[in-house]
Amino acid sequence: MTQLSTGADYSQLAAIFRPIFARIAEGAVSREQNRTLPVEQIRWLKEAGFGTVRIPREKGGWGASLPQLVALLTELAQADSNLPQALRAHFAFVEDRLNQPDSPGRDRWFRRFLDGELVGNGWTETGGVALGDVLTKVTPQENGWWLNGEKFYSTGTLYADWIDVFARRSDTQQDVIAVVSTAQEAVQREDDWDGFGQRLTGSGTTRFRQAQVEQEHVYDFATRFRYQTAFYQHVLLATLAGIGLAVERDAAQGVRKRTRMYSHGNAAVPRDDPQVLQVVGEISAWAQATRATVLQAAEVLQQAYEAHVSDDEALKVRVNEEAEIEAARAQVVASELIPRAATSLFSALGASDTRTGKALDRHWRNARTVASHNPVIYKARNVGGWLVNGTPPTFKWRIGEGSSS
Repeated sequence: MTQLSTGADYSQLAAIFRPIFARIAEGAVSREQNRTLPVEQIRWLKEAGFGTVRIPREKGGWGASLPQLVALLTELAQADSNLPQALRAHFAFVEDRLNQPDSPGRDRWFRRFLDGELVGNGWTETGGVALGDVLTKVTPQENGWWLNGEKFYSTGTLYADWIDVFARRSDTQQDVIAVVSTAQEAVQREDDWDGFGQRLTGSGTTRFRQAQVEQEHVYDFATRFRYQTAFYQHVLLATLAGIGLAVERDAAQGVRKRTRMYSHGNAAVPRDDPQVLQVVGEISAWAQATRATVLQAAEVLQQAYEAHVSDDEALKVRVNEEAEIEAARAQVVASELIPRAATSLFSALGASDTRTGKALDRHWRNARTVASHNPVIYKARNVGGWLVNGTPPTFKWRIGEGSSS
């Protein structure tokens, strides 16, 4: 019988991790200012079993539902928005294993995760790669595979024990997922991500030079879980929702502590100024609206997960389309409201709050960076096309050099 992760007691689950989130938040500004990778903070999460929250209880995990995972990631993002994104590939690979039939190989992965091992990402190639092409190749050998290629935007790989690599077989030209161990010199990881936000996600270059891949660790990409695009987006949505909560927190705390006042203000101190309070109220509304929208979308994602065991193909198609559409709607909301909240934060505060020592600019930079993933303009178009013409949403995203012809 298939064991499904349909939910845990969220209050008990969150109580385990909130003290760790609080410790992570304490050093977030310092890490941002000094570009200190959160290696220790990732270790705290590993040791507490954070990477196993979706594994069924019968297999030793927490059995959390997808809405509960999204809620936890939102709380983590409020502490430090880099960490949920750094763990995005790990939770996606766990999700893929959850969607596969029970097997000894599946159990081996679960045991690795229960031991604290994490998975990173190696999907995107840059440079002159034609749209739809894959230059990273796996070549069959007598007792496994050789992996060769180079990836960028390889989020989370600096903290990972394994890397989930999108590659192409050199013999059959079939698209596959190759899961490669980082414990070998043939895997080279660089911290060269130079984006203006999400600087500590470990999203730099990863090179594979005759890297060894175990025989059983190459999977046909066609068997990947069906709601993967919506799932990946949900981790980014949780990150945006968490940034919104951090902006709400910093706005309220900043106004509460502020004593300097303008001569043309409406009160003796900012915390009594109705216009300043209005700004804080708007920020709170945008943050909470985003959080609610993201959690609502996650409910539909859970339906797609539970439907994978169904024999009703029409049901699977319907719930997977709905999950994609709900994720797209939430992306439109979050990409608009959270950068706006991060900008309005400074209307509630003052010029002194733009000083680099406070690092309040990180909220806008991080939100804008996360919102730039998987362009929101195309998601809004997908929603409109689905509503007006019944056009199925896009389930497979790729990027590369387009053709001018």
